[in-house]
Amino acid sequence: MEQSCSRVISDVDIEQFRRQLSQYEMGTLRILYEYFWNDLKYILEILETRNFLSELSSRSIPMEMDYLQIKKQLGSSAFSEILIRDILDIGQEAVLALWETLFVLQNNCQHPNLIGVMAELTERGDTLVTQINLDAEGHQLYQLRDTQDEHKTHLLKMTETLEEHSAPGLVQQRRSGSISTCYLDLIVVSTQQFRNRTQHEIIETGGRHEHYLRKAQSTLERISPNKLFRWCHRSGCTPHAVMVSGVPGVGKTTLMQKFVYDWVTKKHYQRFSFIFFFKFRELNKYDTISLEDMILKQYPYLESQLHNILHDPEKLLFVFDGLDESVHDIDFHSKNACSDIKQWEKLDVLVVSLVRQRLLKGSSILITSRPTKVASVDIGVFQRVSEIMGFFPKERETYFKQFFNNEQLFSKVWQYVRENDTLYTFCYIPSYCWIICTVLSMWFTQQMNHGHLPPKTVTQLFVSYVANTLTNHSQFLEHLKELMISIGRMAQHGVMNHILSFDARDFQTFQVDISSQLLSSFIIESHTSNYSFLHLTIQEFFSALHHFLNFSETEMESTLNRVKSFEDGRGEMFIRFLCGLSDRTTISLLRSYLSSTTSASQHVITWLKQEIETKWKPETDPCEKMNLLTYLFESRNKQLVCSTIGTHGQLDFSEFHLTPVDCTVLTFILQSCKETEYLNLDRCFIHSEGLERLRGILHTVQILRLSNNDLADGDMQSLHGILAQDTCRIQKLSLRNNSFTSESCALLALILLENKSVTELDLSRNNLAGPDFSNLMISLSNPSCTISHLFLQQIKLTDEYASLLTSLNQNSNLTYLDLSHNYLTDNSAQVIQDLILNSESLKEIRIDVNELSKDNESFLKQLEALRPGLCVCV
Repeated sequence: MEQSCSRVISDVDIEQFRRQLSQYEMGTLRILYEYFWNDLKYILEILETRNFLSELSSRSIPMEMDYLQIKKQLGSSAFSEILIRDILDIGQEAVLALWETLFVLQNNCQHPNLIGVMAELTERGDTLVTQINLDAEGHQLYQLRDTQDEHKTHLLKMTETLEEHSAPGLVQQRRSGSISTCYLDLIVVSTQQFRNRTQHEIIETGGRHEHYLRKAQSTLERISPNKLFRWCHRSGCTPHAVMVSGVPGVGKTTLMQKFVYDWVTKKHYQRFSFIFFFKFRELNKYDTISLEDMILKQYPYLESQLHNILHDPEKLLFVFDGLDESVHDIDFHSKNACSDIKQWEKLDVLVVSLVRQRLLKGSSILITSRPTKVASVDIGVFQRVSEIMGFFPKERETYFKQFFNNEQLFSKVWQYVRENDTLYTFCYIPSYCWIICTVLSMWFTQQMNHGHLPPKTVTQLFVSYVANTLTNHSQFLEHLKELMISIGRMAQHGVMNHILSFDARDFQTFQVDISSQLLSSFIIESHTSNYSFLHLTIQEFFSALHHFLNFSETEMESTLNRVKSFEDGRGEMFIRFLCGLSDRTTISLLRSYLSSTTSASQHVITWLKQEIETKWKPETDPCEKMNLLTYLFESRNKQLVCSTIGTHGQLDFSEFHLTPVDCTVLTFILQSCKETEYLNLDRCFIHSEGLERLRGILHTVQILRLSNNDLADGDMQSLHGILAQDTCRIQKLSLRNNSFTSESCALLALILLENKSVTELDLSRNNLAGPDFSNLMISLSNPSCTISHLFLQQIKLTDEYASLLTSLNQNSNLTYLDLSHNYLTDNSAQVIQDLILNSESLKEIRIDVNELSKDNESFLKQLEALRPGLCVCV
């Protein structure tokens, strides 16, 4: 299991580290520096810059440039690149100072990338340079050199081109290109925490993607492809078995293709003299086979030298792509083992034997899989487990630019996607980027803009994609309808049974015309006559669509009942599509291929209404509640929202992670309900982006709780947009325990002057005391201020600002004031006395847990006698 990466660096550790580095000459230091170059660049991006520069300068290194200004002007990425280069240019002393600085900063920053680099440098020390040189130059192969050259030539042809499917009807067809120029970095993180999923894996990963982006800056280890087999500080060894997980379409196969291509072109891992690349879907045809035959069936030209190749297992890497597509039950716990390369065994036994080092001991194994499969296998045998997170924002934008190669069209599409959070979130998946670009390229070139709006929901996106494809085959309408029904039935069989790969027998079973040209728009064929949908979500869409093409109440009801029994969430997208297709406007693009959808739509609506009536209870899990709201969002059925959710008048998602997409869904729900009495978003991690999504509708709520969301000063502008509206209905507002400071007080003061609805305001546990606190007090002291209940608990209030409280007695509406848990001392006792005696409306004041003496607390408590009806809590 992974070990904790935290440690405390002592003076003894520093001295020992300094002695180790001092043994290296500049040539060695340069090799290490260049080896860790990308790691250093990333680490300097995430470290607190002032701390780093201060620690570095304390080692008397002459840094002439203003790097803080460079970072401000050019960004963290350019800043770190410039700084790393400058340090290398200064020379040996600067390089040594950099390493020592990073070593010391482990006490302040426990980021795994920093810990991992320093551990690799200190633990591997003397052997690391040897390993770096081996990875660069490789082994002496002698008689196997020509065989290796032939093998690399073969793999180069397999991997040098990055192909992308082309959809019919595109004005601008995508062309295949060199993987060296078309490949975009996929973010890979080393972790096991994504294994346990209760939602559909694409939805869960996508929904939390922005959260992981922030988390990656603090706790997630970034793994570049050339680092997969580097020494792992978590397992304390150089891994020989690595698992790479990732949701469908996120780029697992592409990453493996790039990995092999980079090996062929000598960019990394020349320690492996031979790499054997297999896809599980192509291995499914073998029930039993020997390892020797498995290799030769894929690489027959190796036959004469295979014995010699396999003689040195430590020089071999086996890559197996798509564990989730294997029909074999691969159990890494299994005690069945094979140790002979010629022995025929079941495929699962061969794979497990390789991973567990019982076959070709010393060889390395790299396996990819969907998270749902990883969650069901023993991964303890893998020394590194990582997950592809797909594209982060920068890579998404680059993908769109490359797709359109037209600045004006790119700008239109990118702006539309950025403003549509539902579509944008799924852009972390490269396959989704392709589908979105494909569809929107049609919309923004007027091909499909015939009285319809561009897609906003996922269902609308796939309806648009399928409708455009069918338009280009519209000469055979009846044939198309029957074909789509057949495709849909096969798709549903796959979704219900975890099947992603189909063969000719499946096409025959479900009467799918394998010769139809239309199939190539949705289904791709592998080299071994296996077939799969372009993306899992297209498969899920067709599984739902066929219920509208050929409605059967019994079949739909049976499918829905079965889907509800799945605990891994695999049916969520299917249900979302069903709900989305129930909307007449959404499905209208496919009207030519449908007879009547009224019965199917009505059945879905009735089912959804019953689901909400059954499950919408206070004790219902928030995740399940959000799923129900998402079904409503896809359905676009505002009347159904109003008649179900709207009747409750209360929404409570406290302590549930609300993603930006969830906030978009919630906005639709609130708009449909029109008036909501109570909305609790405490501890929902909504942050700035989520608040921005909700900004246009939160003013319709009466009681609004936004506590514990890490909202900061910059978010006060969004709150101004909410509270300054003339129609604002908010009466009780909690902003408790966020990250607001004194800088927020000026704008908050303006908000309180403009807003006339809020009567209860909780600002507790924000660091409000400071230079601008007086602005807030002026507004709260205004005779027209509507605030009656004011919570200022734990706002870092000191005697310095206590005098500002006196003016609150001018607020004739103030009946409750909480000043507890602050730093008020006896010097503020007079101010509190004035408030008690002169604020005629005040009914309760809390001053407990301050730094007042017992005598003053007793004195202030006794003032209650002079003000009947007033409670002083000390």
